[in-house]
Parts: sequence; structure tokens; C-alpha cells
Amino acid sequence: MKAEKPNYFDLVYQVVREIPKGRVTSYGAIANYLGLKSGARMVGYAMNAAHALPDVPAQRVVNRQGLLTGKHHFGSPTRMQELLEGDGVQIENDQVVNFEAVFWDPEKELGF
Repeated sequence: MKAEKPNYFDLVYQVVREIPKGRVTSYGAIANYLGLKSGARMVGYAMNAAHALPDVPAQRVVNRQGLLTGKHHFGSPTRMQELLEGDGVQIENDQVVNFEAVFWDPEKELGF
């Protein structure tokens, strides 16, 4: 019997679970790490579906400029920001403050 390969969403969730509290990453960084042909958009689809998974800290995934572009998937317009601030990430005007300093790159942190 052949072992079942994990689907893309599961692979994305595995990476997102590794993002430490107080850090953020981008859709594209996850896509690059996983070698996803569909790229950042596929990671975005996975994050849109992650709201039902309490062990996936989806708030820690932002766009490549540090904007909270996925905030409308959190049930209220401020919930993503509240979760990030609870993690210790400072947000101003839907933007991660000091984005470069808190950016977590899975390629560097997890390796291949």
C-alpha cells in the first residue's frame, strides 16, 4: 500500500505551525520554501481555509510588504491585528512595524 502524500494545504499548515510567536512570514516565502508551483496564491487559499484549525497561527502570515491583507478572513476587521499584537508584533495602519526585523524566512529557519 502506497503512503499518501500530504496535500499542499497540509504542507502549508506544517510550515505555519513553525512560525515562532512574535514573528511573521509571507505567503511567498512559504510558497518558495515548499516549491509550490501555484505560488503565494495557493498559500493564501490555504490560509483562508485555516480559520477552522485552531492550531494554525494564520495571523502570522502576511503579504510580502507586511500588510494584513488576509484580515477579512478572521471574523472581524481587527481580529488579525489583535492576534498579532497578542503575539508581540506591533501593527500600525494594517502594516507590521519593523517588518524586516520580525520577518521569519522558512528557507533560512527550517532549511531544506
